[in-house]
Amino acid sequence: MFTGIIEEVGEITKIEKIAGGLKFKVTANKIFSDLKVDDSVAINGVCLTVTNIIENNFWADAVGETLNKTTLKTILNNSFVNLERAVRLKDRLGGHLVQGHVNGIGTITHIKKLGENYLLEIFLPSNLVKYVINEGSIAVEGISLTIAKVTESRITLSIIPHTWNNTNLKSRITGDKVNIETDVIAKYVEKLLNINDKSDKYSDEWFKKLGY
Repeated sequence: MFTGIIEEVGEITKIEKIAGGLKFKVTANKIFSDLKVDDSVAINGVCLTVTNIIENNFWADAVGETLNKTTLKTILNNSFVNLERAVRLKDRLGGHLVQGHVNGIGTITHIKKLGENYLLEIFLPSNLVKYVINEGSIAVEGISLTIAKVTESRITLSIIPHTWNNTNLKSRITGDKVNIETDVIAKYVEKLLNINDKSDKYSDEWFKKLGY
């Protein structure tokens, strides 16, 4: 589990093919104070397991659905990536609950500097739009952000200078693909209410049968 508060921006310095996937070497600085093999690290919002540590580098593997659902399948050497270690139970929850389970890939459609802040517009896949609301939480590239506006299949985010300067957003351009994780609470609500159930549950007739 993560909070979406990025600890530092690392760099992909080597990519190797392995059976069924890819192996990444990530160079960083700040996160090594207590990092161990088998720890979880979110790389651009994707939860991966540390398989090896050598000085200020760690290795992590991505296979199967992790590659299919995220931008890691097309990431290049020397790409800058957002890094966050898994949250400890005693830590403050500065962002929101982020699982590191990417739901889909969005596309940056507009970037605009507005005073000291930046406005970022992202196109979302149709299956994710239902989970976003104005002022709701979303993780973009692993960054916990608040949605300023939802317009059909697009969301607008206001990015403060600190977030812009301390994540890989500053290197993004229009047309770039980004990992998206929607707020898990929305998915639990959908399941509990059986929103996709085609029966008459929660219809007027259903409530009448219950005596309402």
